[in-house]
Amino acid sequence: MSSARELRTLDDQLALARWPWRIFGGMFTISAMIALLLASVGLYAVVSYGVNQQRREIGIRVALGASSARVLGMIFSSGILQVGIGLVIGLATAFGVTRVMATLLVGVSPTDPLTFVLVALVLTTSAAIGCAVPARRAVRVDPAVALREE
Repeated sequence: MSSARELRTLDDQLALARWPWRIFGGMFTISAMIALLLASVGLYAVVSYGVNQQRREIGIRVALGASSARVLGMIFSSGILQVGIGLVIGLATAFGVTRVMATLLVGVSPTDPLTFVLVALVLTTSAAIGCAVPARRAVRVDPAVALREE
């Protein structure tokens, strides 16, 4: 005979049976957010470094009369092209890998378009910021100073 303390509602019993999956899901979500943050910061750093390497070229272009808008356009097109190539390769790979994880997902499609679009937007935004900040700094530098740098 069971005592009253062992009785549980169906909701409580289901919650108890599913808690390992909720813990796993929570830990996976936290890990994914950290990975996305690290990818964004890394992407910003790489794009920013690439732009800083072009300071001398930017100085020459400004000295020859290129407008700030034209120089910024050059930097953005170069940076966004690289990010676009990386996104296409990364999204194709992620699309393939999600098929393996389909059995672990409950209530979500393995190819959830919202997730793919949000990740692409976050990475594109961090690349745009990675281009904008050093490009603005490079455009403001005196061409004579930029040409003297090694």
